[in-house]
Amino acid sequence: MSPLIEVREVGKTYGSVIALADVSTVVNAGEVTCVLGDNGAGKSTLIKILAGVHQHDKGQFLVEGEEVRFSSPRESLDRGIATVYQDLAVVPLMSVWRNFYLGSEPTVGWGPFRRLDRKKGRDTTKTALAEMGIDLRDVEQPVGTLSGGERQCVAIARAVHFGAKVLILDEPTAALGVKQAGVVLRYVAQARDRGLGVVLITHNPHHAYPVGDRFLLLKRGRSLGSFDKGDITIEELTRQMAGGAELEALEHELRTVQK
Repeated sequence: MSPLIEVREVGKTYGSVIALADVSTVVNAGEVTCVLGDNGAGKSTLIKILAGVHQHDKGQFLVEGEEVRFSSPRESLDRGIATVYQDLAVVPLMSVWRNFYLGSEPTVGWGPFRRLDRKKGRDTTKTALAEMGIDLRDVEQPVGTLSGGERQCVAIARAVHFGAKVLILDEPTAALGVKQAGVVLRYVAQARDRGLGVVLITHNPHHAYPVGDRFLLLKRGRSLGSFDKGDITIEELTRQMAGGAELEALEHELRTVQK
């Protein structure tokens, strides 16, 4: 069975700037592939290729075994790849259920008599959120009144409900406290357990390791390796993320200065 997504030695340049070079990994159904790296590592470039925002210059990008080259985010979405960016693309003053649909609202009637089917919208949203374990008091409340973690969870539930096969999450826990981050990671695990392939972008190995099945490490646009969970410990993952050898050299330099 082909992976939901596979990239083989994918590269992207902007003029003379190499944003991504020879990056390879896979995303399987029912698994979480974590993409880790600091700012400027190439994480954003990779997800923009997967999401159809940019096209790769080198390598191969395959969806369910078929080589693709998306020319727009709509093409990526039509192939079942849903991307939840850090800014979430929500309208704070609109209700939770309107944000859940956002452009695909259910209607009743026809022609000039067509109107929003508010009851169906509210009921479907409440049911879809409940299936993901999200219990909101009122789906009519503005989405802006929710916590950051709750908003992330609504975005995840929306992607699952509308039939995503692959869910790409761009730093979903970056601006959250420990408890809220834990809530979001629980819903990431739920999406995985429902058979989705999840791509989790993060710079925090302690958020990635509990839910991850595979870890792609990026540094300055290049891959430091793609590891299955059984092949790497949290300590080694953290060390590689922190630039192990560079840190050791810095510690040695600091000790020399202190002497």
